[in-house]
Amino acid sequence: MPRLRFRLVVAVLGTLAPVLVGCGGGDDGANDGRRPSGSHVTIKVPADAPTISAAVSLARPGDLVLVAPGKYHESVKISKARITLRGESRAKVVIDGRLRQPNGIVVAAPGVAVENLTVENNTQNGVLVTGSAKAAAGAPGQSGGYDTGDEPVTFLKSFLVSHVTATRNGLYGIYAFSAQNGVIEHSYTSGSADSGIYVGQCKPCRIVVRDNIAELNAVGYEGTNASGDMYVVGNRLVGNRVGLTTNSDHQEKLLPQKDAVIAGNLIAANQQAATPEQADGGWGIGIGVDGGTDNQFVRNRIAGNSNAGVVITATADISPNGNQILDNTFAANGVDVGWTFPTATKGRGNCLRGNGLRKTVPDRLATTASCPRPARSPSPSGNWAKPTAPGGIPFTDVAAPKRQPQFPKATTTGATAVPAVPALPDTADIRLPSASLLAAGARVGTS
Repeated sequence: MPRLRFRLVVAVLGTLAPVLVGCGGGDDGANDGRRPSGSHVTIKVPADAPTISAAVSLARPGDLVLVAPGKYHESVKISKARITLRGESRAKVVIDGRLRQPNGIVVAAPGVAVENLTVENNTQNGVLVTGSAKAAAGAPGQSGGYDTGDEPVTFLKSFLVSHVTATRNGLYGIYAFSAQNGVIEHSYTSGSADSGIYVGQCKPCRIVVRDNIAELNAVGYEGTNASGDMYVVGNRLVGNRVGLTTNSDHQEKLLPQKDAVIAGNLIAANQQAATPEQADGGWGIGIGVDGGTDNQFVRNRIAGNSNAGVVITATADISPNGNQILDNTFAANGVDVGWTFPTATKGRGNCLRGNGLRKTVPDRLATTASCPRPARSPSPSGNWAKPTAPGGIPFTDVAAPKRQPQFPKATTTGATAVPAVPALPDTADIRLPSASLLAAGARVGTS
């Protein structure tokens, strides 16, 4: 959650202030309505409770809050365990922040499922899942973002975000921070001024991010200090400024980032100008590794990224070590793989195998850094001419998403039982994706 990015969002919102004058306030989510008798009941909005927040207040563990089509101007916080929040229609149940509230949905209890709805126009996040009390409260730091300060690391354990559309949000579309044992799946993110999907500050994460579309964001997926059993598999990360980053950052705890698996993803054409600017100026990059260690990049299709397919670099004081680039397919990138260490901090033990590379920096990386490599072996470094990033657009102006697939039998299926620990994928079973992966739901093509 880098704070420079938050300041950029504030600047964008400042330009929108005249538009907001005179708009009415959101619903207050008062605790009224009626909960049906019994256990594991379905509370319908608005039939049983007038707002989503009121229904969540009535709910008990094991209940389903089922929301009828409509536009809901409220920020929903779920602080009770094992609640399922589900829309009857993914496209027609819309939680709209109207640029007046930081978050659309905040999940602050374990075992919660959020399914089959849209969250949009929030100044920070569409969906936030967190064990941090300060983050859940939206407590801003002096320079923006969430200042958790000396707050001990507390994990929210077990969550599910499925069939959610998160569009035009000021920081992240779907954000799991200080959370473990969860799944983000079958969701769509666009128009995020930072990242479409973000996982931060978890160790071990035991989180699976799968079968999602992230397009028209500054960054498609970002994993910061997200380490151990962290899987990003089978996603379409196409048409952002940067497709995916996995990095270490002192602004979050649990340094350094390590042990993520990035496999079977389509990562292409990440140089879309009609997107919010990336805070660090990133542009035309498929995968960026900044101080990440012992990550595996396996059988991804990485194509048409004008700067580079994969970039490995160091932070000022955290080196990237032991990363493996294995059996990926590269095509039409500016540079397929580039390693660059502009400061005294250098990488070690990074290696490649079986990628069919056309151009690397330095030259001949496939030979000079072939896997396996000794852990202390210095990684070579080079430089290349990088394209200049064009100016971006406000996140509020990003194109609307196409219609997305519905949660199956949304109105007749009971509450979802979220497992304490999700089933983790076997990397050996993950295949190279086609160039048309999840194309039916995407606005941006691969060329």
